[in-house]
Amino acid sequence: MSDLARLNLCSAVIEELAVRAGRGCGRPSWEFFRFRSVFLSFHLQSYSRNRNFRLAPKAVLQLPSKKNMPATTDPSASTVALMHRISSIAASERSLDEMLGEVIGLTVQATNCDACLVYLIEQESKEIVLRASQVPHAADLGHLRMKMGEGVTGWVAEHKSVVALAANASSDARFKRFPGLVEDTYEAFLSVPLVNSGDIVGVINVHHREPHEHTPEEIMLLTFIGEQMGHAVAKTMLLEKNARLQEEAQEARRQLEERKVVERAKGILQQRYKLSEEEAYMRLRNESRRLRKKMKELAEAIILAEDIARKSAGEEEPRP
Repeated sequence: MSDLARLNLCSAVIEELAVRAGRGCGRPSWEFFRFRSVFLSFHLQSYSRNRNFRLAPKAVLQLPSKKNMPATTDPSASTVALMHRISSIAASERSLDEMLGEVIGLTVQATNCDACLVYLIEQESKEIVLRASQVPHAADLGHLRMKMGEGVTGWVAEHKSVVALAANASSDARFKRFPGLVEDTYEAFLSVPLVNSGDIVGVINVHHREPHEHTPEEIMLLTFIGEQMGHAVAKTMLLEKNARLQEEAQEARRQLEERKVVERAKGILQQRYKLSEEEAYMRLRNESRRLRKKMKELAEAIILAEDIARKSAGEEEPRP
Protein backbone atom coordinates (compact mmCIF):
# COMPACT_ATOMS: atom_id res chain seq x y z
CA MET A 1 0.00 0.00 0.00
CA SER A 2 1.34 3.42 -0.92
CA ASP A 3 1.95 6.18 1.63
CA LEU A 4 -0.98 8.17 0.28
CA ALA A 5 -3.37 5.22 0.40
CA ARG A 6 -2.22 4.46 3.95
CA LEU A 7 -2.75 8.09 4.94
CA ASN A 8 -6.26 8.19 3.52
CA LEU A 9 -7.10 4.88 5.14
CA CYS A 10 -5.95 6.20 8.53
CA SER A 11 -8.02 9.33 8.01
CA ALA A 12 -11.12 7.30 7.16
CA VAL A 13 -10.63 5.09 10.24
CA ILE A 14 -10.24 8.13 12.48
CA GLU A 15 -13.40 9.61 11.03
CA GLU A 16 -15.37 6.42 11.56
CA LEU A 17 -14.28 6.25 15.20
CA ALA A 18 -15.20 9.91 15.65
CA VAL A 19 -18.66 9.35 14.20
CA ARG A 20 -19.29 6.41 16.52
CA ALA A 21 -18.16 8.51 19.47
CA GLY A 22 -20.21 11.54 18.40
CA ARG A 23 -22.75 11.24 21.20
CA GLY A 24 -25.17 9.41 18.91
CA CYS A 25 -25.64 12.44 16.64
CA GLY A 26 -24.36 10.59 13.56
CA ARG A 27 -21.65 13.16 12.76
CA PRO A 28 -18.11 13.85 14.02
CA SER A 29 -17.60 16.53 16.64
CA TRP A 30 -15.77 19.83 16.17
CA GLU A 31 -12.81 18.39 18.08
CA PHE A 32 -12.55 15.67 15.45
CA PHE A 33 -12.07 18.20 12.67
CA ARG A 34 -9.30 19.89 14.63
CA PHE A 35 -7.54 16.57 15.23
CA ARG A 36 -8.02 15.44 11.63
CA SER A 37 -6.67 18.73 10.25
CA VAL A 38 -3.56 18.52 12.41
CA PHE A 39 -3.15 14.86 11.45
CA LEU A 40 -3.41 15.55 7.72
CA SER A 41 -1.22 18.66 7.84
CA PHE A 42 1.57 16.85 9.66
CA HIS A 43 1.60 13.83 7.36
CA LEU A 44 1.13 15.92 4.24
CA GLN A 45 4.39 17.76 4.86
CA SER A 46 6.24 14.44 5.05
CA TYR A 47 4.35 13.16 2.01
CA SER A 48 5.09 16.27 -0.03
CA ARG A 49 8.79 16.12 0.81
CA ASN A 50 8.94 12.47 -0.31
CA ARG A 51 7.00 13.29 -3.49
CA ASN A 52 9.12 16.37 -4.21
CA PHE A 53 6.42 18.96 -4.80
CA ARG A 54 5.74 22.32 -3.24
CA LEU A 55 2.47 23.38 -1.71
CA ALA A 56 0.94 26.78 -2.36
CA PRO A 57 1.88 29.16 0.50
CA LYS A 58 -1.75 29.62 1.53
CA ALA A 59 -2.78 26.02 0.94
CA VAL A 60 -3.60 25.14 4.55
CA LEU A 61 -6.43 23.18 6.04
CA GLN A 62 -9.17 25.47 7.36
CA LEU A 63 -10.62 24.60 10.74
CA PRO A 64 -14.35 25.21 11.10
CA SER A 65 -15.42 27.25 14.08
CA LYS A 66 -17.87 25.76 16.54
CA LYS A 67 -20.58 28.24 15.72
CA ASN A 68 -20.15 27.62 11.98
CA MET A 69 -20.07 23.87 12.40
CA PRO A 70 -22.82 22.31 10.21
CA ALA A 71 -25.59 20.72 12.17
CA THR A 72 -25.95 17.60 10.08
CA THR A 73 -23.43 17.76 7.23
CA ASP A 74 -20.22 15.74 7.29
CA PRO A 75 -17.73 17.54 5.02
CA SER A 76 -15.59 14.42 4.71
CA ALA A 77 -18.41 12.14 3.58
CA SER A 78 -18.05 13.14 -0.07
CA THR A 79 -14.29 12.49 0.07
CA VAL A 80 -14.78 9.02 1.53
CA ALA A 81 -17.50 8.28 -1.04
CA LEU A 82 -15.19 9.46 -3.81
CA MET A 83 -12.40 7.20 -2.57
CA HIS A 84 -14.80 4.24 -2.57
CA ARG A 85 -15.79 5.13 -6.14
CA ILE A 86 -12.14 5.33 -7.20
CA SER A 87 -11.45 1.87 -5.77
CA SER A 88 -14.57 0.46 -7.42
CA ILE A 89 -13.66 1.87 -10.84
CA ALA A 90 -10.04 0.77 -10.54
CA ALA A 91 -11.18 -2.82 -9.94
CA SER A 92 -13.69 -2.83 -12.81
CA GLU A 93 -13.38 -4.09 -16.37
CA ARG A 94 -13.68 -1.10 -18.71
CA SER A 95 -12.24 -0.20 -22.09
CA LEU A 96 -9.39 2.30 -22.21
CA ASP A 97 -11.63 5.11 -23.44
CA GLU A 98 -14.15 4.38 -20.70
CA MET A 99 -11.40 4.29 -18.08
CA LEU A 100 -10.01 7.64 -19.24
CA GLY A 101 -13.52 9.07 -19.12
CA GLU A 102 -13.76 7.93 -15.51
CA VAL A 103 -10.43 9.62 -14.73
CA ILE A 104 -11.87 12.86 -16.11
CA GLY A 105 -15.06 12.46 -14.08
CA LEU A 106 -13.25 11.65 -10.84
CA THR A 107 -10.87 14.57 -11.28
CA VAL A 108 -13.67 17.05 -11.94
CA GLN A 109 -15.55 15.77 -8.89
CA ALA A 110 -12.45 16.01 -6.69
CA THR A 111 -11.26 19.47 -7.81
CA ASN A 112 -14.32 21.24 -9.26
CA CYS A 113 -12.02 22.34 -12.09
CA ASP A 114 -12.91 24.17 -15.29
CA ALA A 115 -10.93 21.80 -17.50
CA CYS A 116 -9.12 18.48 -17.24
CA LEU A 117 -6.72 16.84 -19.68
CA VAL A 118 -5.34 13.30 -19.53
CA TYR A 119 -2.12 12.36 -21.33
CA LEU A 120 -0.70 8.84 -21.78
CA ILE A 121 2.85 7.73 -22.50
CA GLU A 122 3.15 6.05 -25.90
CA GLN A 123 5.41 3.08 -25.31
CA GLU A 124 6.80 2.89 -28.84
CA SER A 125 7.88 6.52 -29.18
CA LYS A 126 8.03 7.41 -25.45
CA GLU A 127 6.07 10.55 -26.30
CA ILE A 128 3.30 12.05 -24.18
CA VAL A 129 0.01 11.98 -26.11
CA LEU A 130 -3.27 13.73 -25.30
CA ARG A 131 -5.92 11.01 -24.97
CA ALA A 132 -8.89 12.52 -23.08
CA SER A 133 -10.25 15.93 -22.16
CA GLN A 134 -13.18 17.56 -20.39
CA VAL A 135 -13.32 20.41 -22.92
CA PRO A 136 -13.83 18.99 -26.47
CA HIS A 137 -10.56 18.60 -28.40
CA ALA A 138 -11.56 16.16 -31.14
CA ALA A 139 -8.81 17.29 -33.52
CA ASP A 140 -6.08 17.05 -30.87
CA LEU A 141 -6.91 13.73 -29.20
CA GLY A 142 -4.27 11.21 -30.22
CA HIS A 143 -2.38 13.86 -32.19
CA LEU A 144 -1.12 16.44 -29.71
CA ARG A 145 2.28 15.16 -28.60
CA MET A 146 5.18 16.30 -26.50
CA LYS A 147 8.49 14.84 -25.41
CA MET A 148 9.59 13.93 -21.92
CA GLY A 149 10.59 17.09 -20.09
CA GLU A 150 8.70 19.36 -22.50
CA GLY A 151 6.41 21.84 -20.77
CA VAL A 152 4.98 21.37 -17.30
CA THR A 153 3.34 18.13 -18.39
CA GLY A 154 6.62 16.73 -19.69
CA TRP A 155 8.39 17.80 -16.49
CA VAL A 156 5.81 16.00 -14.34
CA ALA A 157 6.15 12.85 -16.46
CA GLU A 158 9.93 12.97 -16.35
CA HIS A 159 10.22 13.59 -12.59
CA LYS A 160 7.05 11.73 -11.51
CA SER A 161 6.27 14.70 -9.28
CA VAL A 162 3.35 17.05 -8.71
CA VAL A 163 3.31 20.68 -9.91
CA ALA A 164 0.77 23.08 -8.35
CA LEU A 165 0.56 26.61 -9.77
CA ALA A 166 -2.08 28.72 -8.04
CA ALA A 167 -2.02 31.71 -10.43
CA ASN A 168 -0.39 33.00 -13.63
CA ALA A 169 0.62 29.46 -14.57
CA SER A 170 2.02 30.54 -17.94
CA SER A 171 4.78 32.50 -16.16
CA ASP A 172 6.35 29.30 -14.84
CA ALA A 173 9.71 28.59 -16.47
CA ARG A 174 8.62 25.06 -17.38
CA PHE A 175 5.39 26.18 -19.05
CA LYS A 176 4.97 25.73 -22.81
CA ARG A 177 1.92 26.92 -24.71
CA PHE A 178 0.36 24.59 -27.26
CA PRO A 179 -1.79 26.03 -30.07
CA GLY A 180 -5.40 24.96 -29.84
CA LEU A 181 -5.42 24.35 -26.09
CA VAL A 182 -7.59 27.01 -24.51
CA GLU A 183 -6.62 25.55 -21.14
CA ASP A 184 -3.17 27.12 -21.55
CA THR A 185 -4.79 30.54 -21.04
CA TYR A 186 -6.24 29.61 -17.64
CA GLU A 187 -4.72 30.95 -14.42
CA ALA A 188 -4.32 27.93 -12.11
CA PHE A 189 -2.67 24.65 -13.10
CA LEU A 190 -2.29 21.40 -11.16
CA SER A 191 -0.49 18.48 -12.77
CA VAL A 192 -0.03 15.01 -11.24
CA PRO A 193 1.47 11.81 -12.66
CA LEU A 194 -0.47 8.66 -13.48
CA VAL A 195 1.75 5.93 -12.08
CA ASN A 196 1.72 2.15 -11.95
CA SER A 197 4.10 0.43 -9.53
CA GLY A 198 6.48 3.36 -9.78
CA ASP A 199 6.39 3.53 -13.59
CA ILE A 200 4.95 6.58 -15.32
CA VAL A 201 1.78 5.84 -17.30
CA GLY A 202 0.56 9.36 -18.04
CA VAL A 203 -0.30 12.76 -16.58
CA ILE A 204 -3.51 14.38 -15.29
CA ASN A 205 -3.74 18.16 -15.77
CA VAL A 206 -6.29 20.27 -13.90
CA HIS A 207 -7.06 23.87 -14.93
CA HIS A 208 -9.01 26.70 -13.30
CA ARG A 209 -9.86 29.87 -15.22
CA GLU A 210 -9.35 32.05 -12.16
CA PRO A 211 -6.54 31.89 -9.55
CA HIS A 212 -7.08 28.88 -7.33
CA GLU A 213 -5.17 27.84 -4.22
CA HIS A 214 -4.80 24.05 -4.33
CA THR A 215 -5.42 22.76 -0.82
CA PRO A 216 -3.35 19.90 0.61
CA GLU A 217 -6.40 17.65 0.65
CA GLU A 218 -7.14 18.48 -3.01
CA ILE A 219 -3.56 17.67 -4.01
CA MET A 220 -3.55 14.44 -2.01
CA LEU A 221 -6.87 13.32 -3.44
CA LEU A 222 -5.78 13.97 -7.01
CA THR A 223 -2.47 12.20 -6.36
CA PHE A 224 -4.45 9.27 -4.98
CA ILE A 225 -6.50 9.24 -8.20
CA GLY A 226 -3.24 9.25 -10.18
CA GLU A 227 -1.90 6.26 -8.27
CA GLN A 228 -5.07 4.17 -8.21
CA MET A 229 -6.27 4.97 -11.73
CA GLY A 230 -2.73 4.72 -13.08
CA HIS A 231 -2.72 1.04 -12.19
CA ALA A 232 -6.19 0.56 -13.71
CA VAL A 233 -5.24 2.38 -16.91
CA ALA A 234 -2.00 0.40 -17.25
CA LYS A 235 -3.90 -2.87 -16.78
CA THR A 236 -6.49 -1.87 -19.38
CA MET A 237 -3.77 -0.82 -21.84
CA LEU A 238 -2.06 -4.20 -21.39
CA LEU A 239 -5.32 -6.11 -21.90
CA GLU A 240 -6.13 -4.16 -25.06
CA LYS A 241 -2.57 -4.66 -26.36
CA ASN A 242 -2.83 -8.42 -25.78
CA ALA A 243 -6.23 -8.50 -27.51
CA ARG A 244 -4.79 -6.57 -30.46
CA LEU A 245 -1.83 -8.97 -30.70
CA GLN A 246 -4.20 -11.93 -30.67
CA GLU A 247 -6.25 -10.39 -33.47
CA GLU A 248 -3.10 -9.75 -35.48
CA ALA A 249 -1.96 -13.35 -34.94
CA GLN A 250 -5.36 -14.67 -36.06
CA GLU A 251 -5.27 -12.45 -39.14
CA ALA A 252 -1.77 -13.68 -39.97
CA ARG A 253 -2.93 -17.30 -39.70
CA ARG A 254 -5.96 -16.54 -41.87
CA GLN A 255 -3.81 -14.94 -44.55
CA LEU A 256 -1.39 -17.89 -44.47
CA GLU A 257 -4.22 -20.38 -44.94
CA GLU A 258 -5.66 -18.30 -47.78
CA ARG A 259 -2.24 -18.15 -49.47
CA LYS A 260 -1.91 -21.93 -49.26
CA VAL A 261 -5.33 -22.45 -50.86
CA VAL A 262 -4.60 -19.96 -53.66
CA GLU A 263 -1.19 -21.53 -54.34
CA ARG A 264 -2.78 -24.97 -54.67
CA ALA A 265 -5.45 -23.66 -57.03
CA LYS A 266 -2.76 -21.95 -59.12
CA GLY A 267 -0.92 -25.25 -59.41
CA ILE A 268 -4.08 -26.98 -60.67
CA LEU A 269 -4.61 -24.29 -63.34
CA GLN A 270 -0.97 -24.45 -64.39
CA GLN A 271 -1.09 -28.22 -64.85
CA ARG A 272 -4.49 -28.33 -66.56
CA TYR A 273 -4.06 -25.42 -68.95
CA LYS A 274 -0.26 -25.38 -69.29
CA LEU A 275 -0.01 -21.87 -67.84
CA SER A 276 2.84 -20.08 -66.16
CA GLU A 277 2.52 -19.19 -62.49
CA GLU A 278 1.81 -15.55 -63.33
CA GLU A 279 -0.77 -16.48 -65.96
CA ALA A 280 -2.52 -18.83 -63.52
CA TYR A 281 -2.65 -16.09 -60.89
CA MET A 282 -4.02 -13.53 -63.38
CA ARG A 283 -6.74 -15.91 -64.52
CA LEU A 284 -7.69 -16.64 -60.92
CA ARG A 285 -7.77 -12.95 -60.07
CA ASN A 286 -9.81 -11.99 -63.16
CA GLU A 287 -12.38 -14.72 -62.53
CA SER A 288 -12.61 -13.61 -58.91
CA ARG A 289 -13.43 -10.07 -60.03
CA ARG A 290 -15.86 -11.20 -62.73
CA LEU A 291 -17.79 -13.48 -60.39
CA ARG A 292 -17.42 -11.04 -57.46
CA LYS A 293 -16.05 -13.80 -55.31
CA LYS A 294 -13.09 -13.78 -52.98
CA MET A 295 -10.00 -15.44 -54.40
CA LYS A 296 -10.02 -17.93 -51.54
CA GLU A 297 -13.61 -18.98 -52.32
CA LEU A 298 -12.81 -19.38 -56.02
CA ALA A 299 -9.63 -21.29 -55.20
CA GLU A 300 -11.54 -23.64 -52.91
CA ALA A 301 -14.08 -24.26 -55.70
CA ILE A 302 -11.26 -25.12 -58.15
CA ILE A 303 -9.69 -27.51 -55.64
CA LEU A 304 -13.06 -29.16 -54.94
CA ALA A 305 -13.75 -29.61 -58.65
CA GLU A 306 -10.29 -31.12 -59.14
CA ASP A 307 -10.80 -33.56 -56.27
CA ILE A 308 -14.18 -34.64 -57.63
CA ALA A 309 -12.71 -35.10 -61.12
CA ARG A 310 -9.88 -37.28 -59.79
CA LYS A 311 -12.25 -39.45 -57.76
CA SER A 312 -14.53 -39.90 -60.78
CA ALA A 313 -11.60 -40.81 -62.99
CA GLY A 314 -10.39 -43.33 -60.41
CA GLU A 315 -13.83 -45.05 -60.26
CA GLU A 316 -14.05 -45.28 -64.07
CA GLU A 317 -10.63 -46.99 -64.44
CA PRO A 318 -11.08 -50.69 -65.31
CA ARG A 319 -9.85 -53.20 -62.81
CA PRO A 320 -6.93 -55.38 -64.00
